[in-house]
Amino acid sequence: MSAILLYLGIFVVSLAVLLFSSDKFIDSAERLGLSFGISPFIIGVTIVAFGTSLPELATSIASVVSGSSEIVIGNVIGSNITNILLVLGLTAVIGKDFKLDFNVMDVDMPLLLMSAIILYFIAGDMEFSLMEAGLCLGALAIFLINSTQGQKSDIADRPQTNPTDFLWVALGAIGVFAGAHYTIYAIENISSILQISPDLIALTVVALGTSLPEVVVSIAAARKGKHAIAVGNVLGSNIFNTYAVMGIPRFFGELTINSEIVAFGLPFMIAVTVIFALVTFSNRITRWEGAMLILFYIYYIIQLISDNA
Repeated sequence: MSAILLYLGIFVVSLAVLLFSSDKFIDSAERLGLSFGISPFIIGVTIVAFGTSLPELATSIASVVSGSSEIVIGNVIGSNITNILLVLGLTAVIGKDFKLDFNVMDVDMPLLLMSAIILYFIAGDMEFSLMEAGLCLGALAIFLINSTQGQKSDIADRPQTNPTDFLWVALGAIGVFAGAHYTIYAIENISSILQISPDLIALTVVALGTSLPEVVVSIAAARKGKHAIAVGNVLGSNIFNTYAVMGIPRFFGELTINSEIVAFGLPFMIAVTVIFALVTFSNRITRWEGAMLILFYIYYIIQLISDNA
């Protein structure tokens, strides 16, 4: 009992650090991006998305090094599902008048759909080679180059920055990373004490824990009316998860692909990605659509629990 209380205390403190750091990170990152003439959506899909995806990458590399590489595929699939259903769902429910001032279907959404399909093919044979890892990183490079080709704003319209903006981006990213890390640490230990299945932990607890930065940052952006950053964060994070979080850990060792995760989780992730495309097609996400996404996430969790019972 005392051990659970200890880990609960670590969880509360880590979550508080995560909340504070993400708020500072998003404000400073947006200000810096705008000062260089970058649009809010591009800021969300690159700077913010990759910053909030660092916990997934760190967790996956650590799992390979420690000999628990089966966590990687579960972390990627679970995080992508969580980002769309829970993060986007909560963002749409909390955010008022959720409208997008850009056409997400132009290039970025097709690239996300392609990344989901690519993951299906590279993981479908239950093997993940170094060549496939290299292809993932190449695809990520193409996405980044494409994302940074957008038109820049006039110099007169760009806000002025100061050294504290750079400092808060760095400190905010460190805080987000550290807060998420210790939040995951606490959750995993509590789950271990309660004797929960490792596969279930990978798809739910680890995935949810590493998605906490996306949850917090996207909700913070939505509450401030920065819907482009919120959607860009989800879209960019999922592409980063698929390509970088799968690709980079492979260079640290072999990856174990769990057949049960691929059989249910991967097709479900592709279906959820298609739903993401459908709800953003009109450049507007209603609260009812957000609530429906959350219900799908609840179904996903219930299905995982019943399959691992």
